[in-house]
Amino acid sequence: MEAEGEGTIRIAAAMIDDDQGQLLLVRKSGTPWFMQAGGKIERGEAPRDALRRELWPEIGVSLDESEVRYLGLFSAPAANEPDHRMEAEIFHLRLGRHPLPGAEIAEAI
Repeated sequence: MEAEGEGTIRIAAAMIDDDQGQLLLVRKSGTPWFMQAGGKIERGEAPRDALRRELWPEIGVSLDESEVRYLGLFSAPAANEPDHRMEAEIFHLRLGRHPLPGAEIAEAI
C-alpha cells in the first residue's frame, strides 16, 4: 500500500456477525455514528495486528486466527473527521456470544 497521504486515515475494522446473521455496530463516546469495531493502524503495524489490538479493549474480543477472514481494502469519506478519507482493511469475524462494550465504546447494537 502507498504511504498514508495527508487527510487519509488508515484503519482495520471487523464485520462481526453472529450465527443468526445480525451485524455488530458500535458507537464511540462523543460521536453520533455507529460503525464497525476497530481502529487506526499505527505506522509499521500490520492491519490484522491493529485489529487485534483494538478489539480487545473496545469489545472484549481476542482474535483467533482461524476465525478471521480478510475481505479487502475499502475507501470512503471519514464519518467523524471532516475533510478526511478513510482507507479500511476489513475483516470478517463470526461470534457466538455478545461482545462487551468497553474502552471508548458508548454503545453496541
